[in-house]
Parts: sequence; structure tokens; C-alpha cells
Amino acid sequence: MSFGTLNYTILGLYLTGMLLIGLFFARRQESSEMFFLGGRKLPWLAVAMSMYASLTSAVTYLGLPGTAYSENIALIIVCVMSPIVAPFILLLFYPLYHRLHVTTSYEYIEKRFGPAARYGVAGLFVLARLGWLGTVVYAPAMAMSIVTGIPLWGCICMMGLLATAYTALGGLAAVVWTDVAQFIILIGGAIWVAVSLVHGVDGGTETILALAKETGRLHIADWKFDLFVLSGPIVAISFFFQLMQDYGTDQVTVQRLMATGSLRKTIKAVSFNACTDFFIIGLLLFIGLGLFAFFQGIGLPENITGDQVMPYYIIHYLPQGISGLLITAVFAAAMSSMDSGINSITTVVVMDFKFHISDVSDVALARILTIALGVLATGLAFYVSTIGGIIKAFATFMSLFSAPVLALFLLGVLTRRGNFFGWLVGLTVSVPATWWLQKGVEAHWVYYFPFSFFIAFGVALLASRFFKAEPKT
Repeated sequence: MSFGTLNYTILGLYLTGMLLIGLFFARRQESSEMFFLGGRKLPWLAVAMSMYASLTSAVTYLGLPGTAYSENIALIIVCVMSPIVAPFILLLFYPLYHRLHVTTSYEYIEKRFGPAARYGVAGLFVLARLGWLGTVVYAPAMAMSIVTGIPLWGCICMMGLLATAYTALGGLAAVVWTDVAQFIILIGGAIWVAVSLVHGVDGGTETILALAKETGRLHIADWKFDLFVLSGPIVAISFFFQLMQDYGTDQVTVQRLMATGSLRKTIKAVSFNACTDFFIIGLLLFIGLGLFAFFQGIGLPENITGDQVMPYYIIHYLPQGISGLLITAVFAAAMSSMDSGINSITTVVVMDFKFHISDVSDVALARILTIALGVLATGLAFYVSTIGGIIKAFATFMSLFSAPVLALFLLGVLTRRGNFFGWLVGLTVSVPATWWLQKGVEAHWVYYFPFSFFIAFGVALLASRFFKAEPKT
């Protein structure tokens, strides 16, 4: 089925609009404070929308419906975990960040453990988010390739270069305000798909939920330990720590929340995000169940996997114009994550690795780094395409590199005896152990992050007893 002239026009207008926003903010980037933090004067609601759009990438937008379609809705537990985690991060991390007036979260690590620790966690952040960026480029490129017939490599290159362009132009202000537009598009798109499925399935919501129950997709409270099955309890454990990392220590989020300028505004933004999480995750999982019910009597081509079901439905069963808007929502989910990731990695490279020269030079350097990182992330998307399953690809990178970072932060705020040398031992053990879990055992991806975190934190706590290094407070 052809994507159509109307759909291409809608998508083209959207992409042009994003570039225009980048151009609008480009002339205001006179200092590193403006480029990295928007002058610490960005409205909290815009920041909250940007934060949500940044972390709700195409990995989430396509992967959650795909998981509900192929397995079950155990990830519904994330809806509950997000509001539960919010008070923890607001008590443990953000009072420290605002008191220290940080640009990156890793400045706290230097205060607590010294400069070597800051370099270590900043390096791990760069590795994790580069892999993540490859995933968020690949996911929409895959969708675009399915619906238009354009080769996958062409879609990957197009997506990567467009997101890189406006990010290099306008800094964090451009990222936040493009994210606001993208937030509205991706939320509206999800609601539209859900409503169309309710009307498209005979019996609507009742039939969708009945079929999901018959096929075991609603059965999520299985406490049986199984490394190869997605279940509610392990989702709760896994995402408690993963959300703490995403919202409490990861620079992609911390940078936005520090741009609000005050702890009070940070609390508002985090609260808004937790409530939005509660709604959208449930909606995307319902879409997956709706797609399962819709295709029961119709069938799908053999080459369409769970991650590809939603874009296939959009282009084949929705009218021209509407399908263009919804594919644009997939692009919005992806570009909002890529722009944020590139901007945050650039901030870490300049600020944490001490490439600071002067305000004007920092902005020029940041733009060069943004372009280089965008090209690198685009290249990594080709590797991600070989992993299989976009949520699995995301979990692979984040568990290897981000879980040990969370371990060091919690070692700092929860203990007095924990030290950097002990954490290095934990890191040395956790990375190969997690790789073994992924490639040797081939466990379900939901086990990756908690396994890596507990190994890193536990070994670091034990090893710290054998070192006498005093914490740097």
C-alpha cells in the first residue's frame, strides 16, 4: 500500500517545522548556560513534557504495543511504579543537585567520590546513551521502511540527520520546545489509534479484553521464578530501579529538571511526568491488545513482528491523512529522544570531561560534538537492527552501562563506607556477568537491569570494606 502524497506532505511539514524551531533558537545560543540549560529559565510544564517525550521514545511507542501483542501486559506494572519512584528521587537526588547548582548529575559524584569517579560514570553514561540513540533511530526508521517501501538504511540516515540538525542549531531550548510539539503529537496519535481499534473490533473494548484474558495476556501476577518469562513481580522490581536511574541520575532527565531553576518546579515536573506515565503506558498496552484482537480474523504477513504491528495497522487500515499524522507521531517519539540524548551527551563531554574553554567556544564545540554524535548514533542504528526487538535492544545497553551508574549514586547517598575503588570492583564483575546473562543464558530482557544493579551494588558494598578511602563530601 502506497504511503501517498498527502501523507508525505504531512510528514514533510512536521519535519520542516522542527528545523524552523531549531533555526529560531539558534541565534540565542550566546553562552554555554543557554545552550546546555536554556538559561535555567524554562517553564516547568514545558520541561515536564520534554522529559516525558525524551524518555517515551519510539522504543516505548512501538515496543509496548508489540509486547502486549506478542506476550502479555505485565508492563502495566510500570504505571504504578512511576508514581512510587517519584518521591524517592525527589528526596534522594534533587535537593543535592539544586544545592550544588549542577549542570550534570555527575558533578555530585565528583564531590562525593572524586574526579576519577566522575569520569567513570560520565563515560558509562555516554556508552549507554549512544546505544540507546542507535535504538531510537532504528525504531522509527523500521516503521518508515515498512509503510513507504524506502530501504531501511535510507530511513535510518534520514532520521538521524534531521534530528541532529535542529539539535545542533538551537541547544536545549530548541530540544525542549520541539519536544512539547512532539509530546502533543505522540499523545494524540496514541489516543486516535486506541479509539480506531475499539471501533474496528466487533464488540469493542469488551471483546478486546475478553480475548486477551482467554489467551493469557492479562495474567501477570505469576510469582513463579522463570528467567525466560515476562511477569508482573519481576517488572515491578526491574522498573523500580530502572525508573530511579532514568529520572534520578541520568543526565537526559537531570539536565531538563535543572533547567527549571528551582526544586519546587522540579517537583511539579516530576509529578506531571508520573501521572502521564500512568495514563500513556496503560493506553499503549491496550493498543497492543486491540491489535491482537483486530488481526485474529485477518492475519498478518509472516515478516511482520510484534514491534511492526502498529505501523502496519496504521498504514493499511487507516485513511490517508490520518495515517500520515500517526506515522508522524512515531517520528515525534523518536526525534524527541534523539535530540535529548545528543544534547545531553554533548553536555557531559564538555562539562564532565573538562573541555570548557569559554562561553562562545563552548557553544561552537557543542555544535561540532552534536553533529559528530548524531552521525555516530546513526551508524549504531545499523548494529541495533541486528539485535532483534527494540525493547530488548534498549535493555541490553542500559543494563550493561546505566545500572552500575545507579549503584554508585546509591552507594553515595545511602552509605558512608562505600567508595569508588569498591565500586570499580563491582563494575568489573557486573559488566561480564550481565553480558553472560544476555548472551549465555539468554534470559528475558526484563531481568537485565536488576541483575546488573544488584551485582554492581552488592559487590561494591562488600569490596568497599577492604579499602580505606574516605568519602569526599
